[in-house]
Amino acid sequence: MNKKQIGKQSVKFKHPPYIRGAASIVGSKEAEGPYGEYFDEVESDPTAGKDSWEAAEGKLQERAAELAISKAGCKKSDIRYIVAGDLLGQLMASSFGLMNLNIPMFGVYGACSTMGESIAIASMIAEGGFADNVLALTSSHFASAEKQFRFPNGYGTQRPKAATWTVTGSGAVVISSSCITDSTPGSFSSDNLPSKELLAEKNKVHIKGITTGKIIDYGIKDSMNMGACMAPAAGDVIVQHFIDFGMSPQQYDKIITGDLGKVGKDILLDIVKSKGYDISENYMDCGIEIYGEDQNVQAGGSGCGCSGTMLTGYILKMLQSGEWKRVLFVPTGALLSQVSFNEGDSVPGIAHAVLLERGTI
Repeated sequence: MNKKQIGKQSVKFKHPPYIRGAASIVGSKEAEGPYGEYFDEVESDPTAGKDSWEAAEGKLQERAAELAISKAGCKKSDIRYIVAGDLLGQLMASSFGLMNLNIPMFGVYGACSTMGESIAIASMIAEGGFADNVLALTSSHFASAEKQFRFPNGYGTQRPKAATWTVTGSGAVVISSSCITDSTPGSFSSDNLPSKELLAEKNKVHIKGITTGKIIDYGIKDSMNMGACMAPAAGDVIVQHFIDFGMSPQQYDKIITGDLGKVGKDILLDIVKSKGYDISENYMDCGIEIYGEDQNVQAGGSGCGCSGTMLTGYILKMLQSGEWKRVLFVPTGALLSQVSFNEGDSVPGIAHAVLLERGTI
């Protein structure tokens, strides 16, 4: 039996699936940041033509899904499954936004780590032979998140320096099974895919493996400082990834977390260093990067859409261009709800690591 599980928490794919198409849609504030030119579409209307912020977020998911499918050269009927989630109660953005696609769906919740969770599950489905094409996506919306988790938007509460700004946006990827076979190791086989798809896989970004994170709780109860809540989980999964894969930080062009922000970044670097690894030279955080210094977002960006849009808008383009060859993508999530917070519970964190590499023939 050929086992694909390695170490304590990881999977190393024998025939890595690849990202066939990707799409990113952001709001106006995100488009005004330093990476605005990389995103596929900008939605200037906060309600996206809908009657509520929640419906607007669902619309962003629908548009991102359709665009990713189109860019992959697929039809909706080519997508076997959707793996998607968001921050709203009962995954309302995903449920209502993707309903009309009429594609079988797995709804997942990992808070702001959902893009990593969605990609991990979709990759296992595709590499396991259960689907040729799987759509993985997520979203967040500043107004819908503030309404659910913090204060009414009209309340005008002063935001502390450790707080983050929820990204309005949606990122989607179509993940396809690889056409490498056991009979032709290291090469492409026309037995599995038409010739045009053989060419399509050349130089695509492949998902070489995943490391699934654990729920880590340091007892922090400040929901406005999510970076501190999530950093321990990010540190735990990054170190475990290095151990499971037998890799060192220097073997990656970039190690990228989802939305730790400026506070969480410093905590993460200290945690990882205390375990014997220094990632400071090639580390970046989507939450720090997505907004400019003059945009008044305190510690940075957050939300499922933060890592989702940075991946589909910027990170994949850097890999596809050959600027980067190997990236460890680590979306991060704070596991709280209105109920848990109001009952005085702490805010545990979780993070999932996805190993991305530029493929060649």
